[in-house]
Amino acid sequence: MAQPETVELAAVTKAYGDVVAVDRISLKIEAGQYCCLLGPSGCGKTSTLRMIAGHESISDGDILIGHRRINDIPPAKRGTAMMFQNYALFPHLDIAENVAFSLKMQGTGKAERRKRAMEMLDLVSMTEFADRKPNQLSGGQQQRVALARALMTRPSVLLLDEPLSALDPFLRVRMRGELRRIQRELGISFIHVTHSQEEAMALSDLVVVMNDAKIVQSGPAREVFNRPRTEFVARFMGGHNIMSEGGRTVTLRSDALQISRADGARRATVQEVEYRGPQVMVNLATDSGDEMSAIVSERTYFSDPVTPGDVVGLTWPADEVHELTAEP
Repeated sequence: MAQPETVELAAVTKAYGDVVAVDRISLKIEAGQYCCLLGPSGCGKTSTLRMIAGHESISDGDILIGHRRINDIPPAKRGTAMMFQNYALFPHLDIAENVAFSLKMQGTGKAERRKRAMEMLDLVSMTEFADRKPNQLSGGQQQRVALARALMTRPSVLLLDEPLSALDPFLRVRMRGELRRIQRELGISFIHVTHSQEEAMALSDLVVVMNDAKIVQSGPAREVFNRPRTEFVARFMGGHNIMSEGGRTVTLRSDALQISRADGARRATVQEVEYRGPQVMVNLATDSGDEMSAIVSERTYFSDPVTPGDVVGLTWPADEVHELTAEP
């Protein structure tokens, strides 16, 4: 496998006529990092990935991989590989031939192609399926084959476009672990587009939150979750209450909000209770009309359960309050 390289975007813009899909974004992804581009549909994350891959032209700005400016370099010569959302496997080829297809196009001999394909299939635990056709595999197995095929070119950067979105929830969690294991084992940079906050936090060294064609915050997952800069980031990441306190807009994690039968800093009426196994989500409406939520442990909740219509007091530790900056 190639040596990992940094990826740097400098004031990169992508416009389709009068529509700006990516608006002067700048970002540095260190060599060997697992980076997730996270945001709602239409925020610009897939356009960003496709510009790095070379499947979309750059309207303005520069993209560098290592020390090379790659704006005008063909996709096959960038040192990147792309894993597509729909896997795009060839139905008439067996799994080993699918994985080795790029080497066949390069003129690599059959024996060498087979040897390297089996190495990649071993990496993704799929060697026993080498002679099957794609339609004989489950969705998760096809995903592993697509990953092995993308890695065959020995890229320094692997680009993944929502690779887990077609999988059922149980398999999605399992494959997250597989992706992280493979990335650590290979040591190369992964850039992964997703709209799932849980997926981004579970996988990434670097979370890049995008909205309206711009990067609104980037950093380690724990930092982005605990210290969102804007109301958008707090709401999009989830698990936060947005409220006004002392003339400022602040956020408070839902698991830091405490419910009691006694009066608290605020009074609220229970609106809904959602059981989640180890946790219980309690949705509330304060007397001032704010909507808030509390996440409490199952044991704590059932020691004195509240039900819709109950009036409760809300309290929270002062050091759990985080001030938000103005929206960009």
